[in-house]
Amino acid sequence: MKIRKFGTPLKRSAIKLMMLGSGELGKEVVIEAMRFGIEVIACDRYADAPAMLVANSSYVFDMRDGGALRHVVETVKPDFIVPEIEAIATDTLVELEKEGWTVIPTARAAQLTMDRRGIRKLAAEKLRLPTSPYRFAASLEELQAGAEAVGFPCFIKPTMSSSGHGQSVARKPADVAKSWKIAMEGTRASTGLVIVEGAIDFDYEITLLTVRHDGGFGFCEPIGHIQVDGDYRESWQPHAMSKTALRKARDIAKKVVNELCGAKGRGLFGVEMFVKGDKVWFSELSPRPHDTGMVTMVSQNMSEMELHVRAILGLPIPQITCQPGASVPVLGDGNLEDPTYTGIAKALAAPGTSVRIFGKPEVKGHRRMAVALATGRTVKDARRKAIASAKQIKVG
Repeated sequence: MKIRKFGTPLKRSAIKLMMLGSGELGKEVVIEAMRFGIEVIACDRYADAPAMLVANSSYVFDMRDGGALRHVVETVKPDFIVPEIEAIATDTLVELEKEGWTVIPTARAAQLTMDRRGIRKLAAEKLRLPTSPYRFAASLEELQAGAEAVGFPCFIKPTMSSSGHGQSVARKPADVAKSWKIAMEGTRASTGLVIVEGAIDFDYEITLLTVRHDGGFGFCEPIGHIQVDGDYRESWQPHAMSKTALRKARDIAKKVVNELCGAKGRGLFGVEMFVKGDKVWFSELSPRPHDTGMVTMVSQNMSEMELHVRAILGLPIPQITCQPGASVPVLGDGNLEDPTYTGIAKALAAPGTSVRIFGKPEVKGHRRMAVALATGRTVKDARRKAIASAKQIKVG
């Protein structure tokens, strides 16, 4: 669906976009959509989520409940249904799409990428792309056998999770039982299944933001990043890589995205890969803006969120330009019912620095609450400034 006439929010002419998930990435997508006069309805499982703070209206419900999801869609009647998280009743999305509703990028893409089993089997077994060795396990016994098959150390993850929830490293056979427990407790939905991945000897990992739009494909410069327990702690752009590796990475991304999108699907995808020299392995894919891509809010002429919105609306995407930039998330720990932030002025003291406070209503345990961003003469300079800026901010 390509928009040819834009309307006015809350009027009969309004073009409606419904966000399924209203976190920090969704918040920026909402802001970009509203720049084009789109009426945005933000949905999440809890009230006052970040995107709800800037949307025209909001709904709170369990998005894994297919009946509740259908009720809200039929009430709102959105032109676009835009998933921002994995924990959604994707079977219902498939039904809605068959009935004529537009799901971004497609309901199939949301369904396959919601579960690591779906996207890994698609990439490795159907498209024959290089990946790490892996097995799936539905019990501790199967996990122990799978771990032995892929070798130690190995990485154990729930098939449905994000931001590192439920992930762990088993360095020896005695660690597997603990990893199974961590995975079962950290899953975003009770699939009863985990993936165990063998280690790859790689030099670095990247996120290749890939946008499929009416004009074809667009690629952002590679984003380098550091992860701790599966959750990103720093990202920067551009990340240097050989021309051969970059060509292979783009080819892998294009093959997976084309398979997920079919003839009509469009939007932005965060494709994660491992790289060693000229070798590239597919790792994971998110059919939406990626957390490591928050750096693009300062490094690119169009952020990943703007690219996503332009693709959704059928708008042109001209040349994507990039300057050295970096991002470092600010974490909150403990139990905070009314989070506050100190050190913002110091965090913004250096030229080329900026801060985004997400506005999450509370902290329970460990949560990403803000991000420090920086540009610099070089990537090294930008990283140094972003790290220093993030250290100034305290969540209490």
